[in-house]
Amino acid sequence: MSTSPYSPPLQALRIIATGVALPPGKVESSALDHKLGKTAGYVEQRSGIKYRFHASENASQAELAAAALHDALERHAIDPLSIDLLISASAVAYQALPCTAIHILKAARLAPGTAGFDINSSCVSFISALQVASGLLNTGSYKRIAIVSADIASRGIDWDHEESSLIFGDGAACAIVERGDGSSRILGSLVEMYPSGSELCEIRAGGTRCNPRAGMEDADFLFHMQGKKLFRHASSIIEGYFQRLLDQSKLTLSDIATVVPHQASHLSLEHMRKRLHVSNDVLIDIYRHHGNQVSASIPSALHEAMITGRFNAGEPVMLIGTAAGLTLAGMIILP
Repeated sequence: MSTSPYSPPLQALRIIATGVALPPGKVESSALDHKLGKTAGYVEQRSGIKYRFHASENASQAELAAAALHDALERHAIDPLSIDLLISASAVAYQALPCTAIHILKAARLAPGTAGFDINSSCVSFISALQVASGLLNTGSYKRIAIVSADIASRGIDWDHEESSLIFGDGAACAIVERGDGSSRILGSLVEMYPSGSELCEIRAGGTRCNPRAGMEDADFLFHMQGKKLFRHASSIIEGYFQRLLDQSKLTLSDIATVVPHQASHLSLEHMRKRLHVSNDVLIDIYRHHGNQVSASIPSALHEAMITGRFNAGEPVMLIGTAAGLTLAGMIILP
């Protein structure tokens, strides 16, 4: 076990249920070959994805989020009225105002009057939401919290930018958490932001920066990424970050039973495997059949870990990801 100069108090947190939802539009890479005028097999080889799911143009992000919430409730026979806080942890909001959580509440089978708010740290919003939920549960402010991440990334695809256009899929995922008896807990949690990478991954419009009065272009509403620069920037700081997260948890890599990473790309997942020296059984990889689902990636992969028997009592699980910002976030949980 490693040591750390900073040892935060252990935070009791028990994940009692997870659920997912996908839009019905299944998009095969072979179909994108045809759409983009590429040779057969090009998109799958380039993106590493066999198929992903894209929502229709009039589909609702809030309804997709509510479907994931309902899936979690139904899988574990949880009374919707027992949820006393709803957190929307999505990268892109349903609209500027009001918050996305109220739109999810409107579409969900939760009681009117349920508390709620949004948390946004791009692709790692779910980890940030778990941090906040843990603090609220341990103060006794709430007893049972639903965290929902939903993104319709296909709405922001720039099909003229091949590097990023091929990797995105839509989806939603939910985790329901409570304090429990303290045997299940967060061993360590660490979020770091490096603003020198703030323009390497962005959607410029949607806030006060680009709007009809300040001036905007259609391209401002699309996703822009400088992939090679972003990868180099993240790679230059990830080594020290991993060690700080492990030091905080007083663990070593060999102690980690399951790694639940952000499903950013097939190259990022392969880099993660090599860096952590983990087998395919340890690292959760749903990318080939989902693509990069932005904020929904980590909780969707967590759901996969739970339903495949890789989220077990007493066996540490690492959630890890990089996001626009540049943001690094990780959490080590003892189920």
